[in-house]
This record gives sequence, structure tokens and C-alpha cells, in this order.
Amino acid sequence: MAKTLELQFNTRDNKPFSITLTDPVEPVNPVTIAAAMDAIIMQNCFTTSGGDVVAKKGARIIERNENDIIIG
Repeated sequence: MAKTLELQFNTRDNKPFSITLTDPVEPVNPVTIAAAMDAIIMQNCFTTSGGDVVAKKGARIIERNENDIIIG
């Protein structure tokens, strides 16, 4: 099962922007995640079509299951 951590932000134009990180450390630490997101905003690391990243929207762990199907 593949897991990713998605960090969700809002841009200056109030458009969504997200960063997806593979293989997050578990258990996740919400305080650490919030601090990392604050650092991304303060350092102005990313510019998007909606402008600079200006606010935290949320974060989530996404789990994905893959099952190969043998055909032929």
C-alpha cells in the first residue's frame, strides 16, 4: 500500500495548491507538519498561476492500493 502526505495551501488568488510527498514518516506529527507548511509560506518557495502560496488549507495522508490484473 503506497502512502503519500499531501500538504494543501491557498494562493494569493485563493486557488488551491498542493505538494505531495511520498513515504511519510508515521505516525505523523501535526505540529511538525504545520511548522513545515509555515516555513514554505514564509520562504516563498513556490510561485503558482494563482500567485504566491499564502495560507495553509490542510494536510492529509493518502493511501493507495494497487492490484495487478493478469490478462492473457
